[in-house]
Amino acid sequence: MPLFEYKGFTAKGRAASGVLEVDGPAELRARLLQTGVYLTQFAEARPGVAKSPGAAPARGGLLAREVNLKGLFERVKPSDVAVLTRQFGTLLKAGVPMSEALAALIAQQESPRLRVIVGTVREKVREGASLADALKEHPSAFPDLYVNMVRVGEASGTLDIVLARLADFLESSVRLKSRLTAALIYPVLMVCVAVVIVSIMMLFVIPRVTEMFEDMGTRLPLVTQILIFVSRTFAKTWFVVIPLAAAGVVWFRRWIRTEKGREWYDSRRLRLPIFGPVIRLVSVARFARTLSTLLSSGVAVLTALDIVKTIVNNVVLAAAIEDAKVAVREGESLAGPLQRSGQFPAMMTHMIAIGEQTGQLEEMLRNVADAYDAEVDNRVTTLTAILEPVMIVGMGMMVTFLVFAILMPMLQMNEVIAGQ
Repeated sequence: MPLFEYKGFTAKGRAASGVLEVDGPAELRARLLQTGVYLTQFAEARPGVAKSPGAAPARGGLLAREVNLKGLFERVKPSDVAVLTRQFGTLLKAGVPMSEALAALIAQQESPRLRVIVGTVREKVREGASLADALKEHPSAFPDLYVNMVRVGEASGTLDIVLARLADFLESSVRLKSRLTAALIYPVLMVCVAVVIVSIMMLFVIPRVTEMFEDMGTRLPLVTQILIFVSRTFAKTWFVVIPLAAAGVVWFRRWIRTEKGREWYDSRRLRLPIFGPVIRLVSVARFARTLSTLLSSGVAVLTALDIVKTIVNNVVLAAAIEDAKVAVREGESLAGPLQRSGQFPAMMTHMIAIGEQTGQLEEMLRNVADAYDAEVDNRVTTLTAILEPVMIVGMGMMVTFLVFAILMPMLQMNEVIAGQ
């Protein structure tokens, strides 16, 4: 088992160093984290041989570490950014210098792409650039919301506090997305299974049963005739229908990326009978939480509104926020134009008005976000509970139709044979 010399910082900002016998860098990081040490540099040493603290790191050191090139093209996960932000804030709060804190984050990071991004950010900071400017060059990992809050934190000297608020916001967003994804997995899986089963039946099972029925020479029940017609139509046209359907999906996805298509799509999404209210609540909760986080971090109202309109993921709501920004610039309150738009719930605009009057707008927005997050969770749970039996009943009806369509001619054939 190899020996590793390491350097790092404790949660209180004190330097730490030593030697550990572990299987590899991953176990070294894990062992040090258990003891509250953030790794900044390590070097592999032969068993029983110590290296001088100033010696250059051997292969596997911080700057000479092998990088998985395939991982460089992976998408940066929001959950990884949330963990990185939390650790960064903790190190800065403990008094660790920014450059050393970034070095610790590089050593702790398991995502190859994020490790390279943080390494680039560290180099920019060491060259004299501000942290916000260095982060701005990597929008795939650090969006405008993140960069603007970091810029405010640097200017006000409260970067550790801002990073803690950012971590809370990112973790909340990840939890909400995880709940929605988990709620949709079962219905989507059921639909996929149903499509596969029906396709197999139509292409392979029904044609063979049809040949047997035709040999009988008797009149088939209407249900069976419908099934045979659908099966033959599907068998003759599937190689045309499936490519056309795929082309239609591709065309539709491209069309909704246009200005006109996106406006039509987003407006229809908000009007869906069951899912529309949930989509609106998710966007409104995101708006309220983001605006609260920005305002509590010292971002100006107009700048904050410019940022939040890009994260609601709906051009209809974004247009309403833009109108509100124009009205605020002209001296109006925020609650008035949001209420006139008709796109935001009455409870939300009422609480915003109270927050503006009492000077507690950030707290009111945070309460609104918490309330709507809880409501979204309840509605998603209810929808999931309803969807499961509905889909089971639907699949049961489909199976019943197939069984009756196949068994009824067999029963008729038995009656004919019995009569003879």
